[in-house]
Amino acid sequence: MNDMTTGSPLKILVTFSLPMLISMIFQQMYSVVDTIVAGRFISANALAAVGASYPITTLFIAFATGASVGCSVVVSQMFGRKDYREVKTASCTAILSILVLAAVLTVIGLLAADPLLRVIGTPSKIFAAASLYLKVYLLGLISLFLYNTATALFNGLGDSFTPLCFLIFSSVLNIALDLFLVIVCKWGILGVAWATFIAQGLASLLATATFVRRVLKLKSEGKVKKFDRAMLPMMIRIAVPSVCQQSFVSVGVFLVQGLINLFGEITIASFAAALKVNTFACMTMNTLPTALSSFASQNIGAGKMDRVYQGLKISIIIAMVVAACSNILFLVCGDPIIGLFADDLDRAAIIKEGMQFLHICAPFYFLIAVKNCCDSVLRGGGAMGQFMATTFADLFLRVVIAYILVLCFQMGYSGVCWSYPIGWILGTALSVVFFKSGKWKLARL
Repeated sequence: MNDMTTGSPLKILVTFSLPMLISMIFQQMYSVVDTIVAGRFISANALAAVGASYPITTLFIAFATGASVGCSVVVSQMFGRKDYREVKTASCTAILSILVLAAVLTVIGLLAADPLLRVIGTPSKIFAAASLYLKVYLLGLISLFLYNTATALFNGLGDSFTPLCFLIFSSVLNIALDLFLVIVCKWGILGVAWATFIAQGLASLLATATFVRRVLKLKSEGKVKKFDRAMLPMMIRIAVPSVCQQSFVSVGVFLVQGLINLFGEITIASFAAALKVNTFACMTMNTLPTALSSFASQNIGAGKMDRVYQGLKISIIIAMVVAACSNILFLVCGDPIIGLFADDLDRAAIIKEGMQFLHICAPFYFLIAVKNCCDSVLRGGGAMGQFMATTFADLFLRVVIAYILVLCFQMGYSGVCWSYPIGWILGTALSVVFFKSGKWKLARL
């Protein structure tokens, strides 16, 4: 566990974020491999089925990510104050609450899977495969929630290395199962779904057990409650806006997918491939800001605001460098990267449409770098209303612009592509304004 309230901010952020960067690479790797296996070893329709399911899976990932943020911020600020009894109580309360939430959402998800696929106009040729993949994925929601919560809690206590170990294990196992179940066992898209289910399930159990064991070793005085009703509202106050923020993003993806589905199976497959590559780049840029959130949270809890400003400057500079590297990579190697997702029959068409998305969006990655860093400070300080507003503005404008460009100006697929950077512009502007307002300094728990 790492006390981030003393020492060099640069050293702390870089040391803390490196394991998170490696974790992100492995996490995105097995997500990308799922898509590659579907596209290359099954069919373009299988790739399209995974792509059509993606906006629905992100709705549930939003709940898992948002809920874990609420847990992490509370635990992190208490750890910054050295109140270890409350750290233990908050951790136990978080895990029990997450289990209940995950169980409820699993039932809701299984009942709503097919209706949601129909709402976004999933083509009949890929509907059965998309439904099958989605339902197996939803069966693993408890594992998804547990793993996200354990990872967030580890990060809140300044430990990003332990989650990395579990993620490497999960990623390697997922990739091995992907290849075995699809290529050897010929399970098709069902093999891709079960590979994720098994790998994620094992990782979540190991990560949660390890976190609980380590937290219990912290020296503290007084009785530790396994569930504290007074603690839960503190987490909910942070988690609800974060869940809403994440859900806004997911709803945006869901609505945009409805537009993409109008253009047929090849465009659905192309967009799925491009979105995976884009997500990989964006998540790379978000690694240091994620570390900044824990750094800011601990230092705000300790009342050291000057260190928060130092951490923000460092994070923006490094995120900008990553954004520039992503642009160079797509310029030089974009075609072969997108080509990895397609079989020989449809490769040329998928590369053409996939690269169109990247060529339009990548030059604006510097906006994401700035927005993510400012948002991390807002989140670390518990200013969740402002944090939610920046994302909602980005999402709302992106979706509205996409529908206007496609339906009113008849721009087709390119209209969807241009809606992304337009949304980033407004979201970034608001995030900077909110950070400069300084209200996050007053949001200490």
